[in-house]
Amino acid sequence: GPAYLAFRKYEPREGDIIFQSLPRNRLVNTIEGVTNSSFSHCGIVARLKGDWIVYEAFNGVEASPLGTFIDRGRNDGFAVYRLEPQHQAAVPATLESTRKMLGRPYDARYRMDDERIYCSELIYKAYQEAKGKPLGKLVRLGDLRWKPFEAAIIQIEGGPVPTTRQMITPKHLALATELKLVMSYGIALPKNVPNE
Repeated sequence: GPAYLAFRKYEPREGDIIFQSLPRNRLVNTIEGVTNSSFSHCGIVARLKGDWIVYEAFNGVEASPLGTFIDRGRNDGFAVYRLEPQHQAAVPATLESTRKMLGRPYDARYRMDDERIYCSELIYKAYQEAKGKPLGKLVRLGDLRWKPFEAAIIQIEGGPVPTTRQMITPKHLALATELKLVMSYGIALPKNVPNE
């Protein structure tokens, strides 16, 4: 169907950052709702033994076949962003930094420590290590649309809403000025909305 054709049309390149909406659950609804975006997960595309894979923080930091990654998304929707040409030189070192984090557990609490890793944090930190500067801007949870999701955040956090917590969400990673949209299928693209 159309999703398969969209996938076939995509010509992957190492370092592409791919975003999707995961099947709905409490955490996914919270990520998408707080950021007012359909982007709840992301990974970075690489070549491994001749196959296209995605490094992602899903169950933990792992490598998944590209097709498996796309199939997991709601309605097979996905969006691909690519570093602008002047930033492409950072791709090999970014992928090397990503591989160093393989095996780390997943962080549902979206903290920026190194003990546990969440999806957009993986890419943000790998690029920062490679390039010496961030990809996208950290945001404070308290500046996002958290109030409608307060009960879910308290349950996920196991305590009060950490309104001062700094994080890089999938949406705010996608809005990085170093990235350009390559293609999208079946997913709404994020907009930079001030005072969310």
